[in-house]
Amino acid sequence: MGKKRVVITGLGAVTPLGNTRDEFWRRLIAGESGVGPVTAYDVEAAGLKARIAAEVKGFDPDALIGRRDARRMDRYAQFSFAAAREALADANFPEDQALRDNTGVIVATGIGGIITIQDTVSKARELKTASRVSPFFIPMLMGNAGPAQISMKERLRGPMYAVSSACASSNDAIGIAYDMIARGDADAMVTGGSEATITDIAMGGFDQMKALSTRNDEPTKASRPFDKERDGFVLAEGGAILILESLEIARARGVRIYAELLGYGQSADAYDIVAIDPTGSGVELALKRAFALSGIDAQQVDYVNAHGTSTPIGDPAESQALGRVLGVNGHKFAVSSTKSMHGHALGAAGAIEGVATSLAVFHDIMPPTINYEFPDPECTLDYVPNIARKATVNVALSNSFGFGGHNSVVVFGKYKE
Repeated sequence: MGKKRVVITGLGAVTPLGNTRDEFWRRLIAGESGVGPVTAYDVEAAGLKARIAAEVKGFDPDALIGRRDARRMDRYAQFSFAAAREALADANFPEDQALRDNTGVIVATGIGGIITIQDTVSKARELKTASRVSPFFIPMLMGNAGPAQISMKERLRGPMYAVSSACASSNDAIGIAYDMIARGDADAMVTGGSEATITDIAMGGFDQMKALSTRNDEPTKASRPFDKERDGFVLAEGGAILILESLEIARARGVRIYAELLGYGQSADAYDIVAIDPTGSGVELALKRAFALSGIDAQQVDYVNAHGTSTPIGDPAESQALGRVLGVNGHKFAVSSTKSMHGHALGAAGAIEGVATSLAVFHDIMPPTINYEFPDPECTLDYVPNIARKATVNVALSNSFGFGGHNSVVVFGKYKE
């Protein structure tokens, strides 16, 4: 028996550009920025060089989740839970327990409950005792709390776990969820990722690595992928969820299909614990493996939602690898980095960008790369500069690469009978 076709039927998002899927998409294609001064902590006391971030604004977990449950979740788990509820509603997912028994949850996070860890350690030191640590400390900080909360509250009893592979985490989660359905281990999967790391300690770590943009006086212009004046990424938070189903289940339910998930590819740089291989050879491997699994040719690709973090080394490596693999025989394709607007949400990046890519395929609109002002001779592709583009998107890629050398590429296609 051949593998089953996998389609995307529901989307949910909590992002710096809005706390619903529709608001996120509206602001994304309008080219708006979600970056601003940090409000989560006292930046003066922290003394960091980078004082800007892409924060989720106006998020009310008590209203969205319920006060009792929200208080027992770290912020990162709150994001994924709220996004999952929106995605399930968007998919008109039935209450039928037989289907829910064969629906799994794989939600990624790169770091997990760091807010809970930092707050608990600070209080224990202040009280000079660990005897008053909350009994919910461990259940809140653990990386699998996100998928566990979704599984429990929504009675989803298929395969359930978390994936953690740094900034490639969400793409890996989506790929694994795809496999589960394609080979018949599940009928549907709730998948994506979530991250909430805007704390002084977490930002301090990236700040000391000199990885963050310090364009503090112009926060909305700080994230500028592929632009010659880029100086680092802007840390972001948020979560996003995609509902995947086998095509036969989706057809039987008669639901709208955003896109078909065609496959994915993974590789390792085997190069450095932090830096991407500047040759882009690992990226090339992931791209070629994605094409092999998906059964598509590189010249069928219309659009790439790039990893594009706005770092001096990473952007050229990705750009040049894409040119070598996709630009065969002069093939023209478009690339944009939506991180220019919503920042870099680490383990949640692939999920947020997966929602953006699904909607790009569905609506035939390529989101822009904003803040693209000064071309870099090392980055020579079409980056959809500053203004969204109406264009047919039959096949799209979403790239995610992570610390440790993780490379993950997901392939989306326009759904066709």
